[in-house]
Amino acid sequence: MSQNPVPPRLAADPEAALADAMEAAPRYEAITDDVTVVVRVFWLEDQSQPDEHHHAWAYHIRIENGGSETIQLLSRYWAITDGRGKTDHVHGDGVIGEQPVLAAGESFEYTSGVALPTPCGFMQGCYHMINPSSGARFEIAIPLFSLDSPHRLGLIH
Repeated sequence: MSQNPVPPRLAADPEAALADAMEAAPRYEAITDDVTVVVRVFWLEDQSQPDEHHHAWAYHIRIENGGSETIQLLSRYWAITDGRGKTDHVHGDGVIGEQPVLAAGESFEYTSGVALPTPCGFMQGCYHMINPSSGARFEIAIPLFSLDSPHRLGLIH
């Protein structure tokens, strides 16, 4: 499973196509104290090979600091579960090579991706954060979100 950015391949007007895709994508949200994490998930048809058990998604995350203190993202933890119930646990520093600092009212956005051997699955996790002024460490939740392929027959999560 890749934690590298996997931007979706877009049409002739990438900004408009991305805005349309973002609006249409399922939205998942978690709020921990004053920090909101919003996830949007996109199926990547052009990077998937269902006949070879390779199913790919991009996910776009927005972290919003609604508090009055500056915070910094130090690391991440993911639990990634495929359609057979196999769970991979992924730990790493920062996100997309960054450890963003968010002042009060600021947000940070990034896009990354994941591939599974099954046409469906779930992801959830948390970000390990710090308040630079006090040194206090805390976690913020990344909401449970569904990875669903159009190649999956039957129920969608």
